[in-house]
Amino acid sequence: MMVTNSARLDVVKLSEDEKSVVILDQTRLPNHEEYITVSDEKRAWDAIKKLEVRGAPAIGVFAGYAMYVLAQREANRSYDDFLETMTQKAEYLNSSRPTAVNLSWALKKQVGLIRERKGTAVPEIVRLLGEQAKEIDAENLAMTKKIAEYGVTLIKDGDGILTHCNAGYLACLGYGTATAPIYYGQEHGMPLHVYADETRPLLQGARLTSYELQKAGVDVTLICDNMASIVMKEGRINAVFVGCDRIAANGDFANKIGTSGVAVLARYYGIPFYTLGPSSTIDFDTPSGDQIHIEERDPEEVKEMWYREPMALKEVKSYNPAFDVTDHSLVTGIVTERGIVYPPFDTNLKKLFGRE
Repeated sequence: MMVTNSARLDVVKLSEDEKSVVILDQTRLPNHEEYITVSDEKRAWDAIKKLEVRGAPAIGVFAGYAMYVLAQREANRSYDDFLETMTQKAEYLNSSRPTAVNLSWALKKQVGLIRERKGTAVPEIVRLLGEQAKEIDAENLAMTKKIAEYGVTLIKDGDGILTHCNAGYLACLGYGTATAPIYYGQEHGMPLHVYADETRPLLQGARLTSYELQKAGVDVTLICDNMASIVMKEGRINAVFVGCDRIAANGDFANKIGTSGVAVLARYYGIPFYTLGPSSTIDFDTPSGDQIHIEERDPEEVKEMWYREPMALKEVKSYNPAFDVTDHSLVTGIVTERGIVYPPFDTNLKKLFGRE
């Protein structure tokens, strides 16, 4: 089942009148399924920054729709004013989360359409922005299925899979990315067992991954992040599947904090480690992970979030990077909608995507 049963929730969608974007508030899961209506740039910026909408592909789809919704308010401007205004809005939205490349990719795609249509009436450009936003959404859904089809070839009946953070349909729509082979395998009668890291400090694995897998009927066990080593040592894990927010040209990739540690453990225990993501996540303009900007979030997320009282003294400093970079040397393969890429990544990524 492609998570199409009643358990599946709409994550990002255009409202019926196409004047706003409706998103599932992921900060309220798993106990509250609530929706937010977004129709202005400040609310859109907040939705991304506050992780109400999250996951690189879902953010990309949201950004495409947000630009269309915002453009409708500017349809009476001259072309030059419209271009300048929408470019400023795109830059503003892009400042909300700098690490996930899908955000900037979708925004550039929408602004690029405006630039290409100079001489076209602005209302017609707005209509085309809507069409392109819907295409981004549809292409993303098709992408998740292709990733599922490639990824499922890497596992077999009865395998145990470890995943970190959330790269399921809540983050990526459709089949998800890291979860895509799991849902596809389930759809085709393949019994699998998933171990989901809780993923401190925001608990995306606990709140979101275990939530969506359980609702979809997948056999899932939640573990604390520091339990990954023991489940690997005990032979419970046959493969690690994780998502990605940005892949550098050499195969280094950024993902939720803690991913690189899981990769180190997988290498030690001889377990295949894969990152799964769309081509829009690959940033050929970034040579290596050293150039990926890592978002640093509020330290209070570590000390106070989820606790009735702070779990550390107020005077204690806290460091809270949202992502880390996994070195390409620890990656077995990169699963994309165009196929599975193996080392050497700097050469084979370019080959697969025609960048030679």
